[in-house]
Amino acid sequence: MNTVSSRLKVLSRDEIKYIAMFTMLLNHISSVFMAPGGFTAELMLDIGYFTAPVMCFFLVEGFHYTRSKRRYALRLAAFAMISEVPYCLALTESGIIEFCGLNMMFTLLICFGVICAATSITSLPLRTAAVAALTLLTVVSDWALLGALFTLLFIWAGGSDERRRQAFTACALLLGLTNFAGGIGRFPLRLNALYSLGSMAGPALAGLTIVYLYNGRRSERCRSFSKWFFYIFYPLHLLVLGLMRIAWI
Repeated sequence: MNTVSSRLKVLSRDEIKYIAMFTMLLNHISSVFMAPGGFTAELMLDIGYFTAPVMCFFLVEGFHYTRSKRRYALRLAAFAMISEVPYCLALTESGIIEFCGLNMMFTLLICFGVICAATSITSLPLRTAAVAALTLLTVVSDWALLGALFTLLFIWAGGSDERRRQAFTACALLLGLTNFAGGIGRFPLRLNALYSLGSMAGPALAGLTIVYLYNGRRSERCRSFSKWFFYIFYPLHLLVLGLMRIAWI
């Protein structure tokens, strides 16, 4: 039973995705243009961590709603390829462009494969091996390993608000632990712990938004625009950031 009052659930899927696009933009502005460690830079990074768990959540939900899983996968693949040059252009640290790994659209495509394997392979050993292999494949892409783990958590959560709370809590802990491990030797212990705790804010806010504010529906207006905006915004904003970065070299 849904234990949260439906009166609080005022945000549609599209509205939450618009929020996620904005927080992603903040994260990428910080990554591309701001020196790490400053309060504003870290705040923008942490707010931007809202986006990945939200997109993984909606990927799982969309998988069950889509009329054609094949077209869904092909759409992800097409925009993953379109986004790769803008992604590397924006995140190259010096010079014009260098390979910076695969972009988040590739991660979502792999996560789509994780959902397919987890929901359609009946043999437990084969299902486990397929999910593990696909999860490991994300090490070459954005949100390495974490994107696939988030996806598995949301598959497990299903439509239960209680399980969704637990899943988003696990997402926040996984991100915090990953950032803490990555900061060992780079930052003093207390500062590393502070940065890691801060990074957990994004997934925590994502969980609060989904569990307490999401009404489970798409927006009634501009559905076609919203659908394509979310795909187009990703490579477009990276391209703009990348061109701005080059202009300021």
